[in-house]
Amino acid sequence: MNSIDPTSSPTPTTASRRSFLRCGVATSLLAWTGFAAHGAAKEPAVVTPGATFSHGALPPADAVVLFDGKDLSAWQTNDGKPPAWKIENGYAEVRAGGITTKESFGDIQLHLEWASPSVVVGKDQGRGNSGVYFQGRYEIQVLDSYENPTYPDGQAGSFYGNAAPLVNASRKPGEWQTYDIVFHAPKLGADGAVIPGSFTVIHNGVLVQDHVPIKGNATTAAPAKGVVPTGPLHLQDHGNPVRYRNIWLRKLN
Repeated sequence: MNSIDPTSSPTPTTASRRSFLRCGVATSLLAWTGFAAHGAAKEPAVVTPGATFSHGALPPADAVVLFDGKDLSAWQTNDGKPPAWKIENGYAEVRAGGITTKESFGDIQLHLEWASPSVVVGKDQGRGNSGVYFQGRYEIQVLDSYENPTYPDGQAGSFYGNAAPLVNASRKPGEWQTYDIVFHAPKLGADGAVIPGSFTVIHNGVLVQDHVPIKGNATTAAPAKGVVPTGPLHLQDHGNPVRYRNIWLRKLN
């Protein structure tokens, strides 16, 4: 990962001085209150999720188990070393860099549970931030979005920088949350053109992304770029001690 993460939220003063190329046009990177840099007009409505949904869901017989609460043997650091994340009480806590699966995948159904820190520190993108990168390229955002305003396509359940969630289904800080995600990877056609893939995301039992297209452009801060048939999952270290547990997937192709 980059030493300076482009998903971190600058102060308005810093933001007014920064710019980035978007669709070939230099655009001012504004603070979240303007939402200008991310294109969404307002934050999604809040929907309180049910008490439980797929919390503790056991993996199906054909699942690939990536973390069962015991070890991270299915993962490695970006330079191929064993992860240094803390493991206790059935969860792994982010620290010392992001981690990437040793195996690569195409289309998948992913189940994952996560929790932001119970003690609130920071705000906006600096609060309980992590992310799940499919094929190391396309991020579904992990963020403490409970009463924490930020730009809509950067909050929990967003396809980061591309699509805000339909609603905000976040639980309170420290409470376990679930993602159940169907990912269809973008592919290259015979003519070299990109055939879009898609994300469908259920957050705590609530649909927040409904077959949203993935056009092949890597998300900001993605560790890899380019359309590929298969790629690894990557869990981001954004400097916050987010916890993960019960991670498994099913291959769909």
